[in-house]
Amino acid sequence: RRGSALRKLNRAFATLDVVMTRAERDNVKRAGVLSDYTFAVWNRPPADAAEALAVVEAIARREPAREGALQLVPFAKAYSGLTDTEFAAIDRVIRASTLEKFGPVRSVKPSLVFELGFEGVNASPRHKSGIAVRFPRMLRLRTDKPLHEADSLDTLRRLMRGV
Repeated sequence: RRGSALRKLNRAFATLDVVMTRAERDNVKRAGVLSDYTFAVWNRPPADAAEALAVVEAIARREPAREGALQLVPFAKAYSGLTDTEFAAIDRVIRASTLEKFGPVRSVKPSLVFELGFEGVNASPRHKSGIAVRFPRMLRLRTDKPLHEADSLDTLRRLMRGV
């Protein structure tokens, strides 16, 4: 009706457990807080926690990824879904684990796993992962999930095929 408040409800098509690798400041709503995040998945599932930890340590030492080795592949950015309190807590973790800054972007030591919801997934030649998700949003921080249990590109490919 005219004059009444309308609400748009977005339902997640699927969810993934992803690793945050970069962050940048939001210049509008949450000025001064690092709240725009880049997320990555494993290029293949890690054999165990030790293999994943070796990758994280190599990232912290700024070693380039070796061809064919386990690595985190960026595939999505998201900036919505969490409360201001959650963003403030995550901001503190990011500032403590920043590896390098380039402009407004901070590269962080991978340590946080998030549940990411999205409405669709498609092949994309523009993205390094070869896959793009539609309307990604953070559903929650997964403090119960270790890094080596985050999802991989195989999971994204299965979602893309509808399996």
